[in-house]
Amino acid sequence: MRYVHASDRLTAEDAGFLYLESKEMPLHIGSVSILDGDLDFADYVEFIESKLPLIPRYRQRIVFPPYHLGHPTWEDDPEFDIRNHMREVHLKRGTLAELQELSGRIFTALMDRNKPLWDLTLVHGLKGGRSAFISRIHHCLVDGVSGVGIINVMLATDAGKHVAPLAPRFHPRPLPGPGAALTDALLSSYSEMLDRILAAQTAALNLVQSLTTDNAVQGLRRLAQLGPELMTPVDLLPFNKPCAGPRHVAWTEIPIPEVKAVREEYGGTLNDVVLTIVTAAVQRYTELHGQKVDNRTLRIMVPVNLRRDGQDLGLGNRVSMLPVTIPLDIRDPVKLLDAVRTRTEAFKSARVGDLVHLAATWIGTTPAPLQALLGPLANVLPVPPFNMVCTNVPGPQQALYLMGREMVAFYPYVPIGNEMAVNCAIQSYNQKLYFGFTGDVGAAPDLDRLRQFLDAAFTELRAAARLGPPVTRRKLRRKPTLVPAQTKARAGVVNR
Repeated sequence: MRYVHASDRLTAEDAGFLYLESKEMPLHIGSVSILDGDLDFADYVEFIESKLPLIPRYRQRIVFPPYHLGHPTWEDDPEFDIRNHMREVHLKRGTLAELQELSGRIFTALMDRNKPLWDLTLVHGLKGGRSAFISRIHHCLVDGVSGVGIINVMLATDAGKHVAPLAPRFHPRPLPGPGAALTDALLSSYSEMLDRILAAQTAALNLVQSLTTDNAVQGLRRLAQLGPELMTPVDLLPFNKPCAGPRHVAWTEIPIPEVKAVREEYGGTLNDVVLTIVTAAVQRYTELHGQKVDNRTLRIMVPVNLRRDGQDLGLGNRVSMLPVTIPLDIRDPVKLLDAVRTRTEAFKSARVGDLVHLAATWIGTTPAPLQALLGPLANVLPVPPFNMVCTNVPGPQQALYLMGREMVAFYPYVPIGNEMAVNCAIQSYNQKLYFGFTGDVGAAPDLDRLRQFLDAAFTELRAAARLGPPVTRRKLRRKPTLVPAQTKARAGVVNR
């Protein structure tokens, strides 16, 4: 009899993204990376295929057990063909707007669960001889942090050509039969439930002990002072509408040294500065749509990375969240930053992220069939739990290269759904913060205004900090720097 190794079965957190997913809410994450130069598609496919032995999960697909009696398992895809996961597109105009339009179309579609849940699209024809690649990875496979680690498998820190080694032949294991799958599901589900109960009990004891510290007590007091705004239902904003249409995206970037200069001037964290300018942008967007902001709040779901420093990133999801509620009627950018910092410090000191994770752990002890049954009901809640998601993922701070081509931009993608028709992802890379807004075309047709408002908000904040002129951004039209060995090829996006 074949028993599934524990690492082959999805955890309750990972499986939750499958149970929650719907046609209106595809739950893949992704990114759009711009390269300084072009790539040959055949060479690109060969190169990626050579990397797959390093990430065997990328040749596996999910298999649901009979009657959902356990969470799905990862099984080798007996029909795996990398050509099902690699595509190429040639742009007609070569503009950034055209690349954004293409990205929105790609991110709109559900991923095929009968195949491994990832794909890459190579985009040719950007102005200046540049290219791009668009990646999609289902959220059940990775979170934002581990997703960056996976991309690093295909990227290098130097501009060498990195010829693809010959990939070993893939020999998939046979899929389990219904009887074996049912037995495995029953045994592993019972074992996982016991493990999660013990883990939840241990986490609860640790949380109670941690809440007795002076720092935690002060945090709880500050939260009590904020009680009224934390307990009120979510105040629906112009973009809190059902998501039923195609996705579209809007991008911008900010130099990290400038964000750090603001932080050093006024205190707080880099993420506090990010939340401040996102809130200011939403404030302007709300007023643009004829709504008042007086005595109103913005509730942002801020993911928190649970991986400790030095811990293996691995696959799967290891995140909690902070439900940060921020006043929308503070006009002064410095006062708004102070309000954000006060709230995030209170949440962290009071260990709210650990409390949310503990609650999710207890929910994960419920039987898998019940989780699969109740998952879709979360999409019909009368009021969304948050106005929007704002996730900030740290990335490498040096230039990375794909087959000798420098990655000059790295725009992240975060899914939307459940009447949160606009979300924001931030990815740090090579001394810049790359912002990626995702919006539903019907609910937020003027998404680019949010991008404009965010740029304006940071300009105001940096002016208040008495910084010098903004750093000029590199334009898409700049000619690429070619690697000598590839000159012939020219003819061819957490708290910190």
